[in-house]
Amino acid sequence: MDTRTIMIFPEFQNMDVIHFYRDQYDPLSALVKPHITLVFPFQNDISNEKLYKHINDSLMNIKPFEIILRGVSKQPDEFGNYLLLNIIEGKEHILEIHEKLYSNLLKEYNNGHPYYPHLTLGNLDSIEKLERAYFDASKCKETFRAMIDTISVEMIGAMGESIIISEHKLRE
Repeated sequence: MDTRTIMIFPEFQNMDVIHFYRDQYDPLSALVKPHITLVFPFQNDISNEKLYKHINDSLMNIKPFEIILRGVSKQPDEFGNYLLLNIIEGKEHILEIHEKLYSNLLKEYNNGHPYYPHLTLGNLDSIEKLERAYFDASKCKETFRAMIDTISVEMIGAMGESIIISEHKLRE
């Protein structure tokens, strides 16, 4: 059974800054491009075709939108010690998409944890390393802007690599 996830892969003019931090602090940086997770990894027997239809139906009335990211925060929890790039504009659209995707076909995969849209810059193996990474990344004053017009379905490969299996264009 394949593990899939649904994400946004924003393209920023200053992507090199994000890569700089991810290369230092995110063990997945070589396996998956910078992303905003909409549906967290799940395993099931739903066909890709059925999933594709669910996503298209869910996104039918969602138009392309702009996101702006700036500033970092830290989130230590049971899943890891995360360094996050904050979304300061466009968050409401991402929340809406997240909720629509977790309806109907994928409802059972919603774990009930609060969802905070973000782009992960790092996942550190200790609180101490997270504190140092946070101190370092907090110096970054860059603003990141992107138009979001595509939602992607990723299959996680055997080595943890990202394999895009479908893309869904948002319609004007």
